[in-house]
Amino acid sequence: MGFNVLIVDDSGAMRKIIKKTIKISGFDVENFYEAENGKEALEVLKDKWVDIVLTDIHMPEMDGISLLKNIREDDVLKGLPIIVISTEGRKKKVQEALNFGANGYVKKPFKPEEIKNILLQVLGEEYARKEDMGEIPECDF
Repeated sequence: MGFNVLIVDDSGAMRKIIKKTIKISGFDVENFYEAENGKEALEVLKDKWVDIVLTDIHMPEMDGISLLKNIREDDVLKGLPIIVISTEGRKKKVQEALNFGANGYVKKPFKPEEIKNILLQVLGEEYARKEDMGEIPECDF
């Protein structure tokens, strides 16, 4: 029973790298969803169950900060964990992302352990609970 992860980045190559890095890290993922910008991410979130969002900051149409704001203002999505993964390292931008509700921040380039550690840190108890539950036997009710 893995997690559903939404990766938001305008670079298809970077989305693939993040996806592969998460797989290499050993983090348990059931489904990966992808979006090229915040606007597309909001559309995915309307149709799919997502446990965590990993987003870049700098993207066309809707950047990562605007995506954060939109998610935090939505009554249904406001508790969704969001990790920013960006080349942006200026303290002001990092702090801005955290102020708008990012649960974590990873600077590119990164190592698989960094991704796994931030995912475990952000999802913590939920991850442990899913690991302990294992598969649920089929039943009638």
